[in-house]
Amino acid sequence: MKKIASFQVDHTKFGVGMYISRIDGDIVTYDVRMVRPNGGVYVSNPSLHTIEHLFATFARNSRFGANVIYVGPMGCRTGFYLLTRNLPHEDAITLVKEAYSFIAEFSGEIPGNSAVECGNYLEHDLDSARKDVLPLLEKLENYTPEMLDYAYHMK
Repeated sequence: MKKIASFQVDHTKFGVGMYISRIDGDIVTYDVRMVRPNGGVYVSNPSLHTIEHLFATFARNSRFGANVIYVGPMGCRTGFYLLTRNLPHEDAITLVKEAYSFIAEFSGEIPGNSAVECGNYLEHDLDSARKDVLPLLEKLENYTPEMLDYAYHMK
């Protein structure tokens, strides 16, 4: 089998940030990396689960919601995939910054957190989620579309 696009990127050469993983027609897959790949620190499952609920809910209810196709965690527990359609890169960066700011400040009931709505509703950690989004939020402070290219960070 051919290697998929995400396995063709050298994961030892980049860290926390947001990257374009692939473009398929009008669909862009963003790699929203919260921790350094293979860095020994990973997002815990309960935190990742909470971020998923909050990130997906925020993204789909934002002004960019009609352009959001998918928000989901990476199996390696280093971040998320964000798939958009017809959304300028600047807006994708803005969306992630706004979503992660929302998560960092969130208090209250986690959306979709019941046995009826979620397949593992007892495994959440809001306190960790609020902390775990901070490194990426800081990294995205002055992010530009040029910085979405993996090569930009490998110079």
